[in-house]
Amino acid sequence: MCGIVGYVGTSKSIEVLLGGLRRLEYRGYDSAGIAVIDENGDLQTRKRAGKLATLLGDLESNPLANGATGIGHTRWATHGGPTDGNAHPHLGDDGKLALIHNGIIENFSELKQELLSDGYVFDSETDTEVAAKLLGREYGRTKSLEQAFRNTVQRLEGAFTLLAVHRDEPGLVVGARRNSPLVIGLGDGENFLGSDVAAFVEFTRRAVAIGQDQMVAIRPDSVTVTDFLGAPVQADEFEVAWDASASEKGGWSSFMAKEITEGPDAVANTIRGRIVDGLVQLPDLDGIGDAALAGITRIVIVACGTASYSGILGKYAIESWSRVPVEVELAHEFRYREPVLDSTTLVISISQSGETMDTRMAVQYASEHGARVLSICNTQGATIPRESEAVIYTHAGPEVAVASTKAFLAQVAALYLFGLHLARVRGTLSDQVIAENCAELVAIPEKLTRVLESTDSIAQLAGWMADTRAVLFLGRHVGYPVALEGALKLKELAYIHAEGFAAGELKHGPIALIEPGQPVFVIVPSPIGQPELHKKVISNIKEIEARGARVLAIAEAGDAFVPPLADVVLPIPLAAPFFEPLLAVAPLQIFAMELATAKGLDVDQPRNLAKSVTVE
Repeated sequence: MCGIVGYVGTSKSIEVLLGGLRRLEYRGYDSAGIAVIDENGDLQTRKRAGKLATLLGDLESNPLANGATGIGHTRWATHGGPTDGNAHPHLGDDGKLALIHNGIIENFSELKQELLSDGYVFDSETDTEVAAKLLGREYGRTKSLEQAFRNTVQRLEGAFTLLAVHRDEPGLVVGARRNSPLVIGLGDGENFLGSDVAAFVEFTRRAVAIGQDQMVAIRPDSVTVTDFLGAPVQADEFEVAWDASASEKGGWSSFMAKEITEGPDAVANTIRGRIVDGLVQLPDLDGIGDAALAGITRIVIVACGTASYSGILGKYAIESWSRVPVEVELAHEFRYREPVLDSTTLVISISQSGETMDTRMAVQYASEHGARVLSICNTQGATIPRESEAVIYTHAGPEVAVASTKAFLAQVAALYLFGLHLARVRGTLSDQVIAENCAELVAIPEKLTRVLESTDSIAQLAGWMADTRAVLFLGRHVGYPVALEGALKLKELAYIHAEGFAAGELKHGPIALIEPGQPVFVIVPSPIGQPELHKKVISNIKEIEARGARVLAIAEAGDAFVPPLADVVLPIPLAAPFFEPLLAVAPLQIFAMELATAKGLDVDQPRNLAKSVTVE
């Protein structure tokens, strides 16, 4: 969840570190700090609880001397509350060494007791300070930061990314990772480390991802990657597909507003080059191959939160098109129930960051038990794609706001591409039908743009509802996961009670929640595309209207049945059934954002949430 940046190069380390931390703010944090080996060879640190602005204000009033080597961190409190003392960096070797840490060190208690027995004194409640003191002790024995670091990480258990510097070895930053992301940025006379590429993309788009249980040492003119035992590792370089400007607001009121508007591009970029002559082409799947796909008898989609709702939409489409049974599992439940897997099972993981720990553990479990593994991910060089046999990268660009919007659309588009490809491999759809569905998908960006151009009424509606305490969402078939996503967005952003239901469940209990004035969003299927379901949803609307509910309908423009029954109608263009959700979800995303804004809340960084959940 936290942000990490490291730098060696010229005398601009403070600017690089603070710029990297600013671009990593989206990951969620409650304190920030930096450590710099300054031009005089002294190690200086500054850290403050609160947002990065607090640290910046401190540095402005009491500057640090700049230098060519440094590390920076934004912390999300785990061991110990968000205080100045618990913020990173933490010190070792009598203040000559600084260390920062993402993750959780599970055996910190026994290590701390060992150090206490040796006479060490601790200034914080964190597990991180234990690692810093342990590293300092090892440095005293080895007089080599690399060797001391290697000895230290071998003793740690849990999930961690660690970066460290030592006053006596300026021009060197060491890092290591286990179950937590770390990426190298390759520069000219300077090199970088980051918890993701946003940390350094302002300075270089050349990157190298570090693998599990690997360690890195960066100097201005060299990068060395080894395993924890010191054996050299061949690390592959890749180019970041976006530049620093893509992660800037660019005049928008929030990153979320910007990213919702980028939804059409996210879909267009994800399908670009993958639909050729009306048919799907996915060279991304070469790691599994058509022969293996033809033999798949079962698919399990593993994901968390918003990604799991994209998975439900994928389930409906893939089953319909390829006739392969599909299950959708919450990744954090998957391995604990000991599912039955074999080589004819395909596990599809979905993660925007590619570092979601719950999902990564599910992927590892699936691989260990003989299943084939495909990942859908938005982040190059991330861990989950590297640990999968094949990957379909979405091309949504950086998503900075914590609550996912455009990445959800790109994930659905990727799942639909896979479903149509699998249908061709299995021969369950004709080329003509596949081409018709591809044409529907290609048309989505333009239709979605039209939806986004007509949002004034949504902002007005949200303003009227700023004091609302609970909202319900109803949908059938592909409208059901849209209802779930609409409710989640409202919980995340506006901090009010919201629930999504399958509309058919209404009379099985939830109708008891309906009282006069209760707002209920209803996702109405097209009367042309799904006439039977349309009739049933209209009946649902009548049921709740009769009990005094305030009906807010998302319906096809021109649907004559809805306006007489609904208090508000948010129209969307006509689309085939499986493609309606890509249009229907946008008004719900906008509503959640506007309602949160009307309440004066931070839509980019909701309380208690982080963009990348890297602990299980």
